[in-house]
Amino acid sequence: MSSPAERYAAARRKAAQAAQFPALDEFALELGFDLDDFQREACQSLERGSGVLVCAPTGAGKTVVGEFAVHLALRGRPDDPVPAADATTPPARRKCFYTTPIKALSNQKYHDLVARYGAEQVGLLTGDNAINGDAPVIVMTTEVLRNMLYAGSSTLQGLAYVVMDEVHYLADRFRGGVWEEVIIHLPASVTLVSLSATVSNAEEFADWLVTVRGETAVVVSEHRPVPLWQHMLVGRRMFDLFHDADAARKHDVHPELLRYTRETVRRLELGEGRSAGPGAGRRGPRWRGPMRPDIVDRLDREGLLPAILFIFSRAGCAAAVQQCLAAGLRLTSAEERAEIRRVVESRVTAIPGEDLSVLGYWEWLDGLERGLAAHHAGMLPVFKEVVEELFVRGLVKAVFATETLALGINMPARCVVLERLVKYNGEAHVDLTPGEYTQLTGRAGRRGIDVEGHAVVVWSPETDPRHVAGLASTRTYPLRSSFRPSYNMAVNLVGTVGAEPARALLESSFAQFQADRSVVGLARQVQRNTETIEAYGAEAACHHGDFDEYFALRVAIAEREKAIARQGQTQRKAAAVASLERLRVGDVIRVPSGRRAGLAVVLDPATGGFGEPRPLVLTQDRWAGRVSPGDFTTPAEVLARIRVPKHFNHRSPAARRDLAAEVSGTGLDRHGGRRGGRSRQVTGEDHRITQLRTELRHHPCHACPEREEHARWAERRRRLERDTEELRQRVSGRTGSLARTFDRIVALLTERGYLARDGAVTDAGRMLGRIWTEADLLVAECLRRGVWNGLSPAELAAAVSVVVFEARRDVDERASLPRGPVADAVDETLKLWGEIEADEAARGLTATREPDLGFAWPVYRWARGEALAKVLGSGHEIDGEMPAGDFVRWARQVVDLLGQIADSGGASAELRSTARQAIAAVNRGVLAYHTSA
Repeated sequence: MSSPAERYAAARRKAAQAAQFPALDEFALELGFDLDDFQREACQSLERGSGVLVCAPTGAGKTVVGEFAVHLALRGRPDDPVPAADATTPPARRKCFYTTPIKALSNQKYHDLVARYGAEQVGLLTGDNAINGDAPVIVMTTEVLRNMLYAGSSTLQGLAYVVMDEVHYLADRFRGGVWEEVIIHLPASVTLVSLSATVSNAEEFADWLVTVRGETAVVVSEHRPVPLWQHMLVGRRMFDLFHDADAARKHDVHPELLRYTRETVRRLELGEGRSAGPGAGRRGPRWRGPMRPDIVDRLDREGLLPAILFIFSRAGCAAAVQQCLAAGLRLTSAEERAEIRRVVESRVTAIPGEDLSVLGYWEWLDGLERGLAAHHAGMLPVFKEVVEELFVRGLVKAVFATETLALGINMPARCVVLERLVKYNGEAHVDLTPGEYTQLTGRAGRRGIDVEGHAVVVWSPETDPRHVAGLASTRTYPLRSSFRPSYNMAVNLVGTVGAEPARALLESSFAQFQADRSVVGLARQVQRNTETIEAYGAEAACHHGDFDEYFALRVAIAEREKAIARQGQTQRKAAAVASLERLRVGDVIRVPSGRRAGLAVVLDPATGGFGEPRPLVLTQDRWAGRVSPGDFTTPAEVLARIRVPKHFNHRSPAARRDLAAEVSGTGLDRHGGRRGGRSRQVTGEDHRITQLRTELRHHPCHACPEREEHARWAERRRRLERDTEELRQRVSGRTGSLARTFDRIVALLTERGYLARDGAVTDAGRMLGRIWTEADLLVAECLRRGVWNGLSPAELAAAVSVVVFEARRDVDERASLPRGPVADAVDETLKLWGEIEADEAARGLTATREPDLGFAWPVYRWARGEALAKVLGSGHEIDGEMPAGDFVRWARQVVDLLGQIADSGGASAELRSTARQAIAAVNRGVLAYHTSA
């Protein structure tokens, strides 16, 4: 208990602060809770007139600082004169723009601010919505503000504050450049409030903000308002990762956890030794970790729900829910189930019943009513929104999610579980970084609800607890700029400020700021690598002869073998495609590999002419779905034929059971007795490989007894030489790199008529300046050349889709197209892309992404009014049908580009009219619901 003197002193300090910061005192009184030290420090800096960068963990309350900027704007200037005749006149109000990276966050923040300040004071501007655009406070996506700045919008008048929530998004390689464009182009009179996750280079980012925005205070808080406890689940036993807070600071893993995991690994190795022998697997007994239903049940018993269980796979999330349902888990009461059904039914009333069955609605609702759900980008947006709402309300207790949830809206939990520490990044399986680990586990612990949060990592033999301790204790999440000039940016900059000032603006970007600082370190690394390469060369030297020459032969053989293997794979795929195209209803085939391996009967041959064939089959295990050529390592062979009822319903369990019994009744062996999974095509020995191997055997170094040791050193040197060459290129390319890129872009745009020789922006350039898409120049060229003229609305939607769509994974075959005008328009688009790519290559510019044809059929069929089931089945997907969430997302992007075409001055009146009709045709069903939601 403090003494009266201490309480008096504290009251004096508080009164002094209130006198010095009257606006903050007003704001704090309205909040209803005490400000944390970092919040108070940041708000005081704002009231002093300084910009501010706030870096704090997820859930720490950074947005309070942004809301204080809103309060300052609505409060007006304290020194604004009030006319003597009317002392009741309020001071002049200023504007505050609150920007977020995604529409869901914008919608959430809009509703928060409306609840606080009233609907007349707050507006919303996103790609889908425009509400009260003249309000003093407007919530918007960052792209909307960027477009306003380039267009010189009158809405910018009176702007005093801009809040950039989640400013660490500027590291995003697809959209991050927009944040830098806004920061650079905002008028100097605007005060910038930057809110970021905890990053390790906050001071570097602040140094750059000072150079472009003036005085900027840096407020960094590492403190989590809700303590986070780290655990590891080893089999059925849960261990603390650290013994106490002191051990966590030192990265000292709990001794009992280390002892138990080492003993477990030793037992597994001993088991491998016992199983060694003829026919024994090389890895011995496989570790079987805890089942997902067991993990959820364990969390429920220990009072750790609600929980988010991160599984880095869409299919894995859906499978996890099914496993929990099959295990009979039920986490909700009767009252909660009734409320869940009420919420769900109120949100899906606008979706047609036939679409709901296609979307797996009943299985999804069954999971929700039991308190279980998946959450990933492949889900229909309204399904995701319902999951989010029910989870925040505590009705859904366990959500299986991909890492995209960690970047989304506010959805905290009591506990977070990481099933693995490896994820697929679109190109390869990579380890989680400390920053990603921090972001994922940061969801654990709800402020004002939980006393503490919990993060659980599921152990496997490949998981070292010390590695987990390093992830949990490291705050290395550096902010790296992804900014690069685009064609659209170039014409807008030149049109706004002129070519030379535009160059200077680019030189002031955070990307160039970081590049200039990093060159010194890169040059040092090149020097160290060069010395190491010389040492490796000495180790690889062979007294029998020139080992470099010998090693080059080995490399040539390896590369030739890889090329032949790729060629063989292509041939096998072509054979599989041809065999699937010949299938008919009732054919019994054998799926040789994958999860669906075994006998299957063809229900629908799917010879519709779009993309690779994906017949609908029913396996003898009663699974019905589409298979693709990727499931066939050998051509599909018709083994027998059975009769399939004319109106067979593959969604009926009884019908599936009866037909699957007929498949099994054929008496065929489900595995076919083959020992090898792949057919070997005997193509004869490759002549070039034979020649290289002969040279290798006759080389003097081939007889060296230390040949393999020399080769290991030579391989290390080769890898280091490759890495060092990349470093040299980075050093030479970084100094002034953005300005050089800008000059090349300007030269290309001048040659193509978007900029005049004197630097003025032409009519074509003004059109390009209003195209906001990754393939901006290609779209502009299509409009100028009339590529899309004369198409019907559905044909136009299909034709423009190729410049926005990008498949999640590379597909070897080119997707097919609707015959006629669409195919002709896409061929012209591809020719234009080839011309642009050649110009870019000649100037050393990053190539415009090649058009992707994989979405043409789905959007074409949808715009023609076909059923959702047929539309999703026509996607050019490796895994079968296109997920509904992906369809909605790409369809929205097609609609966005169609809207730009409809408003474009460079398009003919007929094309603009067709674009508007195409928008109306696409915005139906699940799209219409998403638009209005």
